[in-house]
Amino acid sequence: MSLFFAEGSKTADLSPDALKQGLYSAFGRLGERRNVLALPPDFTRYHSRAGELTRFAWEYYADRLTAVMPAVGTHTPMTECQIGTMFGDMPRGLFRVHDFRAGLATLGHVPAEFIREQSEGHLDFSWPAQVDPLLVEGGFDLILSIGQVVPHEVIGMANYNKNVFVGTGGAEGIDKSHYLGAVYGMERIMGRADTPVRRVLNYASEHFAKHLPIVYVLTVLAKDEAGKLAVRGLFVGDDAECFHLASALSFQVNFQLVNRQFAKCVVYLDPAEFKSTWLGNKAVYRTRMAMADGGELIVLAPGVKEFGEDPAIDRLIRKYGYVGTPRVLDLVRNNPDLAANLSAAAHLIHGSSEGRFRITYCPGHLSRQEVESVNFAYASLPEMLECYNPARLRDGHNHIGGEDVFYISNPALGLWAYHNRFNS
Repeated sequence: MSLFFAEGSKTADLSPDALKQGLYSAFGRLGERRNVLALPPDFTRYHSRAGELTRFAWEYYADRLTAVMPAVGTHTPMTECQIGTMFGDMPRGLFRVHDFRAGLATLGHVPAEFIREQSEGHLDFSWPAQVDPLLVEGGFDLILSIGQVVPHEVIGMANYNKNVFVGTGGAEGIDKSHYLGAVYGMERIMGRADTPVRRVLNYASEHFAKHLPIVYVLTVLAKDEAGKLAVRGLFVGDDAECFHLASALSFQVNFQLVNRQFAKCVVYLDPAEFKSTWLGNKAVYRTRMAMADGGELIVLAPGVKEFGEDPAIDRLIRKYGYVGTPRVLDLVRNNPDLAANLSAAAHLIHGSSEGRFRITYCPGHLSRQEVESVNFAYASLPEMLECYNPARLRDGHNHIGGEDVFYISNPALGLWAYHNRFNS
């Protein structure tokens, strides 16, 4: 088990050439590889630099890199346009599509006793460690799991083995892991590298996946003083050390502890990245620990046109709405359709303010009736853009019409918390 490359700091700004040289240095330490699979994230993580790193890997290994499978999890498969934008002119014949609902390879089961322990007695099921069969049957001698470490609502810190067991995993495993995180409490999870969901995935890695030749390529990004995204770190390894190093750096550069709660917070969702509340609710997840009781979160969402990217999940969100933890737990107990899709149930918990603050969605392509039917408040996007024009706002505190408004241009890049709501 090895760390092949590690470079990063709060002030680092790794150039494309530095990323390439760091990655190639790691590849040199790996020795000869003849059949390589790359597992980058999908377009929802476009800013991770994973597309660029995947391309560097293809240039290094040439025809020995035989397949690229975006780790889409439950997200919509990437379009031709998205592949071109993210990966450039890499041959389209390399790309494979993961199906999280069918044809999976089950490596083993994390026992129910372990899940009971991690859920503090609330859940009583085993957890299937599933991956796309390509990982098992493709004859690869190197599987490159590529992506960004950043605070995450389900697992604490994104990436590492989540990219494998969720990104190329199956519906049951995704459902149960998301539900475990929701039941345990997302505010106890976000920003932490050691969480119940991570321990379950680590159990699977240790007991069932050691035969898979996985090497993790992890980035950490943050905005610089000019508001431009900078790569603060690159970490490459085949065990947890690279993840813990990346997580420690991410906590320093992606986590903002605020000295007063937000009475009003405005979050902008880039329409190229956020087309559903399934993704757009990062605006809720990443700010909830900073929101004041009775405050208002305004979500400017010009690209949002649906609730769930998956049609079945979209129907469940429309049916039950974002109604808070006690109500969702009751709905799961009494409704087989929701009990059979626990990731949707978890999402309904995550997207609720639990009645603490108001969530006002301003979508480009959903009606007032649709938005209000899922328990959000609605406001007209054009009207709200007049009040809160992203072109005139800066990240952080702004004074508008006598109000203090905290603005966030991309919620996927960080986590914000009031110190009383975040206990180390």
